[in-house]
Amino acid sequence: MRVRTVAAFLAVMFLACGLVTANDSPEQKREKTRKMATQTLEDLYKLEPAAKAAIQQSAGYAVFNNMGANLFLLSTARGAGIAIASKTKNETFMKMISAGAGLGLGVKDYRVIFVFENDKALARFLDSGWSGSVQTDAAAKVGKSGAAFSGAAEVSPGVWVYQITKNGLALQLTLQGTKYYKDDDLNKS
Repeated sequence: MRVRTVAAFLAVMFLACGLVTANDSPEQKREKTRKMATQTLEDLYKLEPAAKAAIQQSAGYAVFNNMGANLFLLSTARGAGIAIASKTKNETFMKMISAGAGLGLGVKDYRVIFVFENDKALARFLDSGWSGSVQTDAAAKVGKSGAAFSGAAEVSPGVWVYQITKNGLALQLTLQGTKYYKDDDLNKS
């Protein structure tokens, strides 16, 4: 009986979080996404001051809010965000969805910030999204490039990721099985 109650609670929480903006206009959703991104970057800069220079010098960046739920062996997450090309300031609104397996129980609200070192990495992300794999075990590398990305993990060549939870900067990433893709509704002119 308790398992059903917990499962129902998590399902309602997860659905409610996704429906908060269901009645908003596309422009209201875009504005909420911009505000979330601005606040997330401010939070990141407080936790990792070096991240500000890394983002300012990057080809672009993307910021996502994510709500994840883990119910025994199934973990799922979904969210939305924005990718911004540094040179042109062009905005691309995006969504994300994730599924995986892992033992646990709970709901997690977190933010993910991608930093793209070059235009090729940014274009690849915008055109095909990113799916996690074994690369999630990568740690921030030490050296010339890695020093600028203190607190981040390199998930593919030229792509660094920070993850922020309510408790601060996460030292491990949970991007396995995650797909990021363009939000067709919000990218219409």
